[in-house]
Amino acid sequence: MKKLILVLTLLGTMVHAQEVKQIPQISISGEGKIKVTPDEALITVSVENTGKEAAEVKKKNDETVDKVLKLIKQKGIPTADYQTQRVNLYKNYDYNTKKYNYVANQTITIYLKDLSKYDKLMMDLVDSGINNIQGVEFKSSKIKEFEKEARKKAMLDAKQKADDYVSVLSGQKVGKALLISDNSYTRYPQPVFAMAKSVDTAYEQMPERETLAIGEIEIVANVSVTFVLE
Repeated sequence: MKKLILVLTLLGTMVHAQEVKQIPQISISGEGKIKVTPDEALITVSVENTGKEAAEVKKKNDETVDKVLKLIKQKGIPTADYQTQRVNLYKNYDYNTKKYNYVANQTITIYLKDLSKYDKLMMDLVDSGINNIQGVEFKSSKIKEFEKEARKKAMLDAKQKADDYVSVLSGQKVGKALLISDNSYTRYPQPVFAMAKSVDTAYEQMPERETLAIGEIEIVANVSVTFVLE
């Protein structure tokens, strides 16, 4: 009797498992895209000096960095929006002169929340002594809101596609979502700067003009959704 009960229980479990697997469903992908004009920028600049004596090189670099930081403060940029990222002092061998020298550099990031100040800020930074613009990353102050909107558009797109497919099936409609997978990403425009140690000369030869092409931030939400078919 016990064996019979065990066999019946196993058969019942197998039948139940088969019923679960046989639930009609449809898997579909959806996409939501939003293009946004940046209104902020993360600027990375650095100061570098070389010389024969470590103390002399460090002192010269520190003096320039002090001017740069004071300039940033004068521009009304909050202290929370600029930060030293890296400070280096190292001995370097010059294979051309066959001699050693010392290199001191410091990298500073500036979070600029008003792009209308960009050109003037960059010119003044160069005048204050920076000799390397490492890059600019454009951002949006409302990026979370736009990402939320893109996700909603992606889900609506997936639902619409599912409805389109099921509309030709007699007696069926799209029901609840069983599974949602997110594959979203945000693509930021990245300008390229050919400005290293020749930065002073480059700016001296440049007449006043617009130097910033900010492009657009592209927010793309991709979802994969599995719906029950009712």
